[in-house]
Amino acid sequence: MRFVWAVAAFVIAALMIGAGIAQRTIFEPPPAEATALPAGEEEAYTVIDGEVLNLFPGAQTLTVEGEGTLFAAYGRTADVQAWLADVPYNHITVDGGEFRTRVVEPEIDPAAEEPADAAEEAEGTEAAGRTPVGSDLWLDEFQQERRLSTPLQLPEDMSVLVASDGTAPAPADITVTWPVDRSTPWAGPLIVGGGIVLVAGVILYLLGIRHARRSRGPRRKGLPLPPTEPIDLAVEGRKKGVISSGRRKAIKARRPFVVVPAIAVSTLLFAGCSSDAWPDLSVSATPSPTASVIVPEGQQSPAVTETQAERILARISTTVAEADAAADADLAASRLAGPALAERQTNYGLRAQLPEQTPLAPIPDRPVEIVLPQAFDEWPRSFMTVVEASDDTTVAPTIMVMTQADPWSEYKATYIAGLEAATLLPDLPATYVGAVLAPPDSPFLRLRPDEVAAAYADLINNGENSEYWNDFDTAGDLLLPSIRENQQQRLDQLNQTGSGTSSLEFEATAGSGAPMALTTLDGGAIVAVEVRESDIVRPTNADAVIRLPENPAVRALTGVEQSATGFQTTYADQLFFYVPLEGENEPIRLLGYRSNILEAKVLE
Repeated sequence: MRFVWAVAAFVIAALMIGAGIAQRTIFEPPPAEATALPAGEEEAYTVIDGEVLNLFPGAQTLTVEGEGTLFAAYGRTADVQAWLADVPYNHITVDGGEFRTRVVEPEIDPAAEEPADAAEEAEGTEAAGRTPVGSDLWLDEFQQERRLSTPLQLPEDMSVLVASDGTAPAPADITVTWPVDRSTPWAGPLIVGGGIVLVAGVILYLLGIRHARRSRGPRRKGLPLPPTEPIDLAVEGRKKGVISSGRRKAIKARRPFVVVPAIAVSTLLFAGCSSDAWPDLSVSATPSPTASVIVPEGQQSPAVTETQAERILARISTTVAEADAAADADLAASRLAGPALAERQTNYGLRAQLPEQTPLAPIPDRPVEIVLPQAFDEWPRSFMTVVEASDDTTVAPTIMVMTQADPWSEYKATYIAGLEAATLLPDLPATYVGAVLAPPDSPFLRLRPDEVAAAYADLINNGENSEYWNDFDTAGDLLLPSIRENQQQRLDQLNQTGSGTSSLEFEATAGSGAPMALTTLDGGAIVAVEVRESDIVRPTNADAVIRLPENPAVRALTGVEQSATGFQTTYADQLFFYVPLEGENEPIRLLGYRSNILEAKVLE
C-alpha cells in the first residue's frame, strides 16, 4: 500500500511542478499588448482620444514613426479640441471595442468672412500651417526624428495630439502599447508544493522497501518442513551473516542519495521563482483620514496645472530676459501685456537714450511657491503665482498674474509686483481645484474690483480725509507713507529753487488696466489693479520757464530741456490687494506693489 501512495505522490508532484513551470514558460503572457491605430486622411493633425489610451489598464506607451521631425503632445481633451477648432483633423476613438478614425471638420470656418485685404487673408490661412510646438495649452510635449516613443499615463479626459510641423500630413504609423500583468501567483506555491509532495513520495517509497524487506524474515507459524540432511550451521551462518551485513550496508548507503536529488530539485525550482510567482500576502496599512477638499458643484476645471504653470513661467522669464538684453519691445510684447508691458516699453526707451538707466528687475522663474489658477474652461483665462527670488533671500517674492486671450495665444504677464514684507496671504484654494474669477462689478466684496483702483487713488490724494480711509488697512501699508514722503521731498526742493515761479501738483487716478480678481477660500478675493500717479509742474509767472537739469528721464521722454507751459510725469503702480467679503470687519490689505515711470509729456 505504501508503494501505491508513493506512486500517487509522484504523479501529483509531477503535475504540480509541471503546472508551475508551465505558468512561467509556455503559458506566460506576453510582456505587452501592442495595437496599431488605424490611419486616417492626410490631415496635418491627429488626435488620439483618452478612451483609446485607457482601453486596457496600466500605463501607455505611444510610438510614432514617420519621416522628418515627429511631434506629440498631450493636454485636456477640451483644450486640444479648442486649439484645433479652426482646422480639420483626424480623431481616433473607440466604438464598440474597435478603433475608428474620422475627420473632424473645423467648428470655426476661417473662410466664413471675406478677408478685407491681403494681410487678413494671410491671417485666415495661418491656421493651416500653425505649429503646435511650444503651445502653453500642452501639459507636456515631445519631439524626435523619424521615431518617437514615450511612456504615458493619462486619464480619459486627456488626449494626445500627433503632428509633424503643422503643414505636412500627420504621421500615420501610430502604435499604443499597454503592459500586461505577467505575474503568476500560483507558480511558486505549485512548484514548492510539488517538491514537498515529491519528498513525501520518496519517503513513502523508502518505507515501502523497508517494510517489504522486513516481511522476508522467519515466520512464527507455517507448514511442517520435510526432513533434511544435517548441514554445517557454523559455515552457513557465517556466510549468511556476511551477506546479510553487506546488503544492509548497501541499502543504508543508497537512501541519502535518493532523498538528496529530490530536495536539490525542489531547491533549484524554488530559487528560480521570482516575487511575481507568489501571491501578495502583504497587508497594506490603513490610510489615516485627511481633510477633504470639496469642489463646488458646477465649478469648471483649473486653467493650468502646477507643472504647466511652472513651464509657462519659465518661458515668460526666458523671453523677457532676452527682450531686456536687447531692449526689444516687440519681443517683450510676445510675453507681456497691460501694465507689465507698458513699464518695460518705457524702460527700453529710456535705456536707448540714457546709458546709465538701469533695466527693470528680471522675472524670476523659481522656486514657485503658489499657483492659483482660474477655474474656467473658456477664454480668456488667467492664473496667479507667487515666485521666490532665485538666490537672494533679501529680495521680496514676486506676485504675478498671467492671462491667455484665446487657445492660440500664449500666456502673458499682465501684473507684476513685489510682496510687502511679512505679507500674510489669505487661505487659497488648492491648485487642482482653482479659483473662481470675481466679476468686476461683484457686489459681494467690501469694494467692487472695478472700484478698488479709484478708491486707493482717492486715498493717495486725500489721505485721512478720503471717504475710503476706513476701508483700507493703512497701518500696515508701506506704500502710502513712501508716496507722501517722496511728495514732501519734491515740494521742499521746489520751494528752495522755484518758489514763486512754479507750482507742483500731485494727482492719482485709476489706471487703464482691467482689474483681475481671484476668489479665496473665505469668500474674499485677491485683486490686481493699476493706479497712476501724476506730477504736474507749471510756471506761475508768465516769464518763467520750467527747466529739467536734474531730471534726465523726463528730458529723454519729452525730447525737450525746458518748457514755458510745464511738464506732467506719470508713474504706474501695479497693486495687489486682499479684499474681504462685504460685511466683514477686516479691512482691505495691500499685499504687494511695484511703481515705475510710465510717461512724461509737455503740458499744452
